[in-house]
Amino acid sequence: MSRKARPYLFYDTTQSVCTTCLRRIEAKILFKDGSVYMDKWCPEHGTERVLISDDEVYYRSCREQYLKPPDMPQRFATEMAHGCPFDCGLCPDHMQHACLAVVEITEHCNLRCPVCYAESGPERQRHRPLDEVLAMLDAVIATEGEADVVQISGGEPTLHPQLFEILDAARARPIRHLMLNTNGLRIAQDPAFAERLARYAPGFEIYLQFDSLEREPLMHLRGADLRRVHEQALARLDALGLSTTLVMTVQRGVNDEEIGAVIRHATQYACVRGVTLQPVSDAGRCEGYSAPQHRLTLSEVRRKVVEQSNLFTAADMVPVPCNPDTLAMGYALRTPAGLQPLTRWLDPATLVAGAANTIVFERDPGLRERLFKVLSTGHSPESSASCLSDLLCCLPQVNAPHLSYADVFRVLIVQFMDARSLDIRALKKSCIQMAQPDGRMIPFEAYNLFYRGERAEARSQRPIRLV
Repeated sequence: MSRKARPYLFYDTTQSVCTTCLRRIEAKILFKDGSVYMDKWCPEHGTERVLISDDEVYYRSCREQYLKPPDMPQRFATEMAHGCPFDCGLCPDHMQHACLAVVEITEHCNLRCPVCYAESGPERQRHRPLDEVLAMLDAVIATEGEADVVQISGGEPTLHPQLFEILDAARARPIRHLMLNTNGLRIAQDPAFAERLARYAPGFEIYLQFDSLEREPLMHLRGADLRRVHEQALARLDALGLSTTLVMTVQRGVNDEEIGAVIRHATQYACVRGVTLQPVSDAGRCEGYSAPQHRLTLSEVRRKVVEQSNLFTAADMVPVPCNPDTLAMGYALRTPAGLQPLTRWLDPATLVAGAANTIVFERDPGLRERLFKVLSTGHSPESSASCLSDLLCCLPQVNAPHLSYADVFRVLIVQFMDARSLDIRALKKSCIQMAQPDGRMIPFEAYNLFYRGERAEARSQRPIRLV
């Protein structure tokens, strides 16, 4: 007797939350027509199918090739009581330390961006008191020991009246790399302010909002034409030699065809160390962006990098091992002849199947360890460049000089999950975490869903809904 077969391949089980009520629910991962879907079922709101990758081969490589033992935090601040994601702080069920710790110091901003996950704006006047900020920095150090990367964020952190005291306090703590997340307005308008920031180098970087080279996408995403601001800020940062990463929030049909143009623009500035691409997720003021017509998966953004930039091939944009479901990265080397891609030499499949004189990746634990250090956001950018130099010296295909951070250019894709796409298995490996004054460290996606502002208040007033 012939049996009916389902029109998809069942791959795995996980947990998620209902997009409507945020109840924790069971979910399964399916392969169909070369794409990857999450099927969810809520007893109250029914079934839901979510596209989480349009590239089955790449998704499988994330799960089956780019695996590493978790690097654990030095302490856990909360107990396991209700299960993920309702015990954040971190609880002992979390599988990754903070590769990037975010310290939000203000709710105030000089823009009111339609895509702000923190819902900041000119009308929100609250700056965190200095003692709270210091407690947040202490929470990072208590959890991490020596922190790899700490990002001072907001709101617009350059508006905090005690910004330089905060930067001094951060510098006085064991933090390898310090970042300032900014829209660039004050840097563009205040030369003395920018010069004072440059005194915190080396080990200090500007994380500069940079979504487009055109007016209409900037009006759509930021509510302001920031082209001149971007030009002035970048010129000033370049003159100061202050390390900078351009951060591009990407929305389908708005600026997703500009990814290559922004990458090429970034390469024209010696101070720019790379571009970070963040597809819009449904958080904060981005309500409604969870709809399929707005969504971009990590695999789609990765493909657009390859198609538009003329710099990286698909072999160059590889999963980041600390959380391969949500992070991908490509490295290039700055040379007199231009940028030369590097990451293709680091792909596990390339090393396993390469020429006879290539070190066999799977049989060389030292090489494997160095590879994962290079591709980990759990290292400062400077230490990653050093690890890269060390690793490339092992590969006869590459002429690898001693590399400094100024010699490398990287493109990082960060896919923040929201209620629709949340995979709790991946959330447990989240390495981007929000520091809290009470000592907790909360994964970024969980913070936006359950622990930020009014959501935290509403959650505290109603019982946690489990499966």
